[in-house]
Amino acid sequence: MARDNRSTVRLDSPKGLRTRVLPGRGRGRGSRDRFGRATEAIARAMGTPQFLLALTAFCLLWMGYNVTAPEEWRFDSAAIGFTALTLILSLQASYAAPLILLAQNRQDDRDRVQFEQDRQRAERNLADTEYLAREVVALRIAIRDMASKDFIRAELRALLDELDRRDDEAGSGSATATGAAASADPSGDGRRG
Repeated sequence: MARDNRSTVRLDSPKGLRTRVLPGRGRGRGSRDRFGRATEAIARAMGTPQFLLALTAFCLLWMGYNVTAPEEWRFDSAAIGFTALTLILSLQASYAAPLILLAQNRQDDRDRVQFEQDRQRAERNLADTEYLAREVVALRIAIRDMASKDFIRAELRALLDELDRRDDEAGSGSATATGAAASADPSGDGRRG
């Protein structure tokens, strides 16, 4: 049972509508949400040019009929300022204002939820950006500590030069030793005797 109640509560719904549906109750979140959607639809329709044109046409027809119709067929008098029309328009306005306020409250709740989601997304993006910045800095530090190709080439050249120099010293040293041995051997055949 508790699992069913949990599934009916949605976090993206406005806070006032996040009530748990108790078992055995016929009314709940569904009827409130349906009413809220209906008020939004009415408020949205009232804010259109078509509604204003239709209301203007209704008023003009009302006044035109009550001015031009025979006296016994008239239901509102122009002499007393179209009292019935005034009452109807006042009644419409008295219902329109709360419906518009209800729609605005629902929109405010949706905006609040959207703002919270945007704030959380921005925090995640900031954390990701900071993490990536730290990683880039760590990579730059690691790259600075690594040997570059030019450095490795210079070291290899230095080692090759050192090896060439040693080979030259060893080669010239063995040639002088061979020359000294040849001069010490009177027979000239390279044997010691």
